[in-house]
Amino acid sequence: MDKTTTLLLLLFALLLTTSLSKDLCHKDDKNTLLKIKKAMNDPYTIISWDPKKDCCTWVAVECGNATINHRVTFLDISNDDVSAQIPPEVGDLPYLEYLIFHKLPNLTGEIPPTIAKLKYLRNLWLHWNNLTGPVPEFLSQLKNLQYIDLSFNDLSGSIPGSLSLLPKLEILDLSRNKLTGSIPESFGSFKGVMYALFLSHNQLSGSIPKSLGNLDINQIDLSRNKLEGDASMLFGAQKTTHNIDLSRNMFQFNISMVKVSKTVNFLHLNHNGLTGTIPIQWTQLDLQIFNVSYNRLCGRIPQGGELQRFDAYAYLHNKCLCGAPLQSCK
Repeated sequence: MDKTTTLLLLLFALLLTTSLSKDLCHKDDKNTLLKIKKAMNDPYTIISWDPKKDCCTWVAVECGNATINHRVTFLDISNDDVSAQIPPEVGDLPYLEYLIFHKLPNLTGEIPPTIAKLKYLRNLWLHWNNLTGPVPEFLSQLKNLQYIDLSFNDLSGSIPGSLSLLPKLEILDLSRNKLTGSIPESFGSFKGVMYALFLSHNQLSGSIPKSLGNLDINQIDLSRNKLEGDASMLFGAQKTTHNIDLSRNMFQFNISMVKVSKTVNFLHLNHNGLTGTIPIQWTQLDLQIFNVSYNRLCGRIPQGGELQRFDAYAYLHNKCLCGAPLQSCK
């Protein structure tokens, strides 16, 4: 091996060693993450974050590729009993796409407005915490949001209609909070293609907007609120809906002529004030879960399909329903 070759090999080895030891994590992101760790009182789940190591290798953190200079794109702090609030410094991770604070029962306070700076944010999951305050209006500024999950908190106030302006939003989960007021009229005209809308276990009231009939949505759950009036516009034979849960509200409409899409396999309508008879068309449904109990339905339960697969519990406490699995009609 000649001297030139030896020098080239040594140079290559030096470059390789340097590249392997190089900290990919951007220094600003590392400093921000360490501030977040300190502000949250050093949660056990991220106690291993070591300032001497590449933050792209830290637990709960992921970085992007070289095209964005390995900036932090993912932060997940979950399953910890630390007492803290969401640090405003999360807004100083400019390339963040996924922000997750999950199952932190002592995470309190409001959702910080600095989150509005996260222009690349796609998924915002702040669920199973103890957050208070409103659902922030500023979320409508984050045009790349696809999935918002703020469920299982103590959020209050009304639902911002501006959320419908998010052009890429597919899933909105605001269930199990203390939200009041009505469902925004604008929710019938989401800019994006909505896949699922979960608003259950709140204190929403009033009639649902007729514009919701414009939605062709895979899953909709409005259960356990104080909603009233007509909800028949949510149904339609040409829709592609799979799950509909309207249970435990005060809806009042006649179901006799309501056609349900054959794609529906989860249909919970119990504990309302529904009237009329169960349509024969419903025997064509491939139902996995079904309940119309505690309404004011009458007439014979149609025979066929999946309707007799469910026991009497699915039909009890109506005005005058009869036929299998209930008592025979007179």
